[in-house]
Amino acid sequence: MGTGSSRKSAANSLIWHIGDDIPHIPNKRRGGIVLGGAIAPIFFNSLEDAGALPIECDVSRIESGDMIIVRPYIGRIIKADTGEELARFQLKTPVILDEVRAGGRIPLIIGRTLTERARAALGLPTSDVFENPMVCKLSPGGYTLAQKMVGRACGCVGIVPGDYCEPKMTTVGSQDTTGPMTRDEILELACLKFAAPLVMQSFCHTAAYPKAVDIEMQRSLHDFIRDRGGVALLPGDGIIHAWLNRMLLPDTVGSGGDSHTRFPIGISFPAGSGLIAFAAALGFMPLDMPESALVKFTGTLNHGITLRDVVNAIPLAAISAGLLTVEKKGKKNIFSGRIMEFEGWPDLTVAQAFELTNASAERSAAAAAIELSEASVAAFLSENILILNRLIEEGYFDADTLKRRIAAMEEWLRNPTLLRRDPQAQYAAELTVDLASITEPVLACPNDPDDVRRLRDVAGTPIQEVFIGSCMTGPSHFEEAAKILADRKNLPVRLWLTPPTRLDALKLKNAGLFSVFGAAGARMETPGCSLCMGNQARVADGTTVMSTSTRNFPHRMGNNTQVYLGSAQMAAVCAILGEIPDVKTYQHYALTAGAGPHRGLYCTSGTTHRKTPHPNDAG
Repeated sequence: MGTGSSRKSAANSLIWHIGDDIPHIPNKRRGGIVLGGAIAPIFFNSLEDAGALPIECDVSRIESGDMIIVRPYIGRIIKADTGEELARFQLKTPVILDEVRAGGRIPLIIGRTLTERARAALGLPTSDVFENPMVCKLSPGGYTLAQKMVGRACGCVGIVPGDYCEPKMTTVGSQDTTGPMTRDEILELACLKFAAPLVMQSFCHTAAYPKAVDIEMQRSLHDFIRDRGGVALLPGDGIIHAWLNRMLLPDTVGSGGDSHTRFPIGISFPAGSGLIAFAAALGFMPLDMPESALVKFTGTLNHGITLRDVVNAIPLAAISAGLLTVEKKGKKNIFSGRIMEFEGWPDLTVAQAFELTNASAERSAAAAAIELSEASVAAFLSENILILNRLIEEGYFDADTLKRRIAAMEEWLRNPTLLRRDPQAQYAAELTVDLASITEPVLACPNDPDDVRRLRDVAGTPIQEVFIGSCMTGPSHFEEAAKILADRKNLPVRLWLTPPTRLDALKLKNAGLFSVFGAAGARMETPGCSLCMGNQARVADGTTVMSTSTRNFPHRMGNNTQVYLGSAQMAAVCAILGEIPDVKTYQHYALTAGAGPHRGLYCTSGTTHRKTPHPNDAG
């Protein structure tokens, strides 16, 4: 069906074949039934938006060509000719039946709201036609961190798993590949001013090598978002989540039109274009509250082991515990559709925390939340206030929106307190990761981010191309790579580097690191998603790649490629050797250069001034 930003297009394409025409609306369909052993949350949401009936069930006994009967009220799938029961299932929420009747979640919410207001104006009791959308239930064991965050956004102490709710959206992000669809759906909602406190638009997926149609889209979409009070970035500014993270408020709920929009403070539920439009326009979002799975860290990280190694050690530990399998047939994934909650490492910086929450997308998790210290979050917000003030100085729109967000950050800093989970909160699963047990780098192997292995198991694999970039990196990653690549020339690989934002790129340039990368023969890309997405720049066909990017699905970065995922330090060593090193060789290069657990600190000094912040303007 597609991955990442293609989720809405993928759902639309599927429903074009299985759905029904919508009266008086051309070139658009709705409805249909989708059965799957597991349906990733981002696809499940898009199907709900389109009025389809997504059902998770055991599909192993259903064959192509079978005529089947689906009985949603009793949760049975029957073979039509024999009456044999093929599968049992349970709907994720009873509200989904109302969604199907209404032709989608958004029509349902609008229709239900209008009905409630009309009946209230007429002095009539609440309608019993609709499924009760939200009931704040008490949890006997208390609430998890995620359940408390969502509860606060709903005016409750907490929301229990399985409940339908409509949390207020504090921060909403849109990016440029789904942005035009979001714009169309905002127009359908007749929205002239965003209700969400902060809506941000990025242009990170088309900035590197824009076509003429991209240039026109960038201009028109920039103006569209700006005119409704949103914050409109510019092509070349960088990645949606790298910027959105700088605009967050602690313990609040938001969403983003990209599957890696996973807030390191607060919580986000990534969504398709329709739901992003709805969240931006109306200021809340429909949500079937998922269960949570806890990842608890113990021990102390060994010197030379990076956060990216920890990211890959999580699925490795889950595989060892029998909670995750790599094989697709009968795949087991305890994180799928659930919220990953991390704790036991509160002194992480927020930049480090984002590496963990970001990677929850690769676990097919619905969202992620992480326990951090007030000091870490306060330091992060203090940096962010400087960055947002600089945007205002540079003439970015909407200045009033940015000023209100700065004021909200300053208010939190006056009384810096964070929500904590209840001690007896219940989780669908718990996984302990002993940091001290990670004694060598861990890599994700071609072409599945769940197929993780220790360095010793893949050492000696030839590498033809290396990529250092994506939203999983920050200035510190490039600094560590530069230490290893210093004075290296004529590398045996093609080396690509893409800082995630223009501020990161400027920091690296001012530190003199561009000269290191240039001497090594690196190809420097425009800040953004480019090679990570593979939608513009591509590696050569049939090559083996070491990458710091988010995903390594088949053909994503290049046709018939084999992609390994690891740290920036590992990528730099591979660039020098032209192969994946053994443990001893890696330690020689990485530890000699002083590489180790990075801090990910952000420097805000020396940012460029843009006097005319409009897409594609000179300067």
